[in-house]
Amino acid sequence: MTNEPDEVEATPRTRLFQFPGGVLELQSTGDDCEDCSGFYLEIHGHIALDGHEDRVTVMRYKPTCLGYLRTDVSGASQLWDQSQIRKLATRLGYDFADMVIYDPSFGRPPLARLKAQATRLDAEAVIVPGPEHFEGGEIPATLVQQLDVITVNPEETYARRTMPPLRDLPPARADRA
Repeated sequence: MTNEPDEVEATPRTRLFQFPGGVLELQSTGDDCEDCSGFYLEIHGHIALDGHEDRVTVMRYKPTCLGYLRTDVSGASQLWDQSQIRKLATRLGYDFADMVIYDPSFGRPPLARLKAQATRLDAEAVIVPGPEHFEGGEIPATLVQQLDVITVNPEETYARRTMPPLRDLPPARADRA
């Protein structure tokens, strides 16, 4: 029997780094990352760094969206409406961040929390089951100035970039690509 210390097997180590729209995961053993197994990163495009000819790849992320619905309008189909919002967000390529549920029995302004969450999360769009989830069944122009508003049924997009200062505009069709 020898008095040599037992060799300790290196424990796998995972490092997570967050960036807008995702997480970078590195898995390694010990301090050195020789093979960096488990490394995954979606990248797109190139930019020049400090004026040199060397090119650096730029990370691409999904735009963020929120869901919004009113409990008094959805009623018993609230869970169905939420699932339809999430499915449409995924299909359109959004990173779904939060579901804002408005209950009129609390007496708060209907769009206050939605606008605050959109600002806080830097959201690009909000997806709603339909226009009936807004006061008077109309998409509010003040909301379209801040976010793209997408309805599930009928599937239509009210895009903020094309929104002139008029009250009633026909909706633009959602891109089905």
